Amino acid sequence: MNDMRPILIAGPTASGKSGLALRLAERLGGIVVNADSMQVYRELRILTARPSAEDEARVPHALYGCVPGSESYSAGRYAADVARVLDQAERDGRRAIIVGGTGLYFKTLTEGLSPIPAVPDDIRAHWRARGAELGASALHAELAARDPEMAERLAVTDTQRIVRALEVLEATGVSLAQWQRVPRQPVLPLDRTIPLLVVQERDELYRRIDARFASMLEEGALDEVMQLGAKGIAAPAPILTALGVRPLMLHASGELTRDEAIAAGQTETRQYAKRQLTWARSNMIAWKAVFAQEMKTIEENIASFVQNAH
Repeated sequence: MNDMRPILIAGPTASGKSGLALRLAERLGGIVVNADSMQVYRELRILTARPSAEDEARVPHALYGCVPGSESYSAGRYAADVARVLDQAERDGRRAIIVGGTGLYFKTLTEGLSPIPAVPDDIRAHWRARGAELGASALHAELAARDPEMAERLAVTDTQRIVRALEVLEATGVSLAQWQRVPRQPVLPLDRTIPLLVVQERDELYRRIDARFASMLEEGALDEVMQLGAKGIAAPAPILTALGVRPLMLHASGELTRDEAIAAGQTETRQYAKRQLTWARSNMIAWKAVFAQEMKTIEENIASFVQNAH
């Protein structure tokens, strides 16, 4: 096929989008590129449902397990990494198939980011320490006193974004809200891609979520979580917000039974999927819906499917 536009595949967790991306890559000579904010971290392959080593051997994969869990990985860094992957894919003659459930990553790629200057390490470290010391509510109150416009935009519980707003304000003397009004330059404008949104009937999606989380425990997800502490990974490291980490930590400490931890992990994953669906309805109107029944025969009609997915 002469059409080498990157294919974007979004959808809620456990919807089957990674399997679709793999089949597309095999048929089209592509490279699968991660668009999931937790699958970039190397320590949680099982719990974040990263592609298996066997799947990674079938076709090239990029930006999976590439960041240590002790680090933070921003949308800006993601956009820069994807730009490099796209350049290499073009040189290699491979179609990029970008797949994941992090709406912010897709929004960053297709709409761009505000040109916010880099925050010095000492300022970043200061505010992350303050976040760990004070907690989200007190930190939000501090932001409201110094930058009421940004505080109005953020939930009182959103520690990570509150810290980001404070560190940008201190580093630049300008509100993050003001930076966000500066015109953006996208890495990959939507009209130069084939954007697909995987759709599952809700009851089936929730069934898949519940079954997958239980399976993760059988495969060793608890051991992964216990190793985070052993490696010195502590709050406010974003990896600790991965779905299932908290209930499994509570199980490891004896505060939850195994069944209670599984139920809690399943519940928070279903709630996350619901938020993903809400976000997609508001932000992915122009994307082509791919229904579950269509995915079952997609390998047989892959060329015509992609050609018609405008």
